[in-house]
Amino acid sequence: MIEIRFHGRGGQGMVTASQVLATAAVMEGKYAQAFPEFGPERRGAPVKAYLRIDDRPISKREPVIRPDVVVVADPSLFSSENPLEGLKEGGILVVNGVYKASVRTYYVDATSLAMKVLGRAIVNTAMIGAVVKATSIVALESALAALGKYFGGRLYELNAQLVKIAYDQTREL
Repeated sequence: MIEIRFHGRGGQGMVTASQVLATAAVMEGKYAQAFPEFGPERRGAPVKAYLRIDDRPISKREPVIRPDVVVVADPSLFSSENPLEGLKEGGILVVNGVYKASVRTYYVDATSLAMKVLGRAIVNTAMIGAVVKATSIVALESALAALGKYFGGRLYELNAQLVKIAYDQTREL
């Protein structure tokens, strides 16, 4: 089982990102579970979302405490909390922007890409592309197909473009 914990701020779309990746996993015949954890429910407040993917049914229902992967949509969260807490040995950090950590780290400038493609700093779909590139938990094609279940028309086209660009631009630090 792979367990991922997403850290972001309300309005950045981390809950949707976890749900899209869960949908992609199910489309590939895997089992998946995605759910959020909210603090104060307002735009800009810290938000966590959890994702589990496995080849067998998943019976766990608690938050992800020992993730294999940590996704950080807003690097300013490192100054107010420790997103890397509990990360398993050999775990991966996927971060929006360059952040030097003592773990294997993949980064993408999700904010700039989202501004260029969407005209707004909503980074969820860019982070989907980065997570897929860093982990290969699902195929890029599956992530794009799953995205179509959450967005339609022009909004789908723009977000699919953003996923692909972020996938291509994600680098290991």
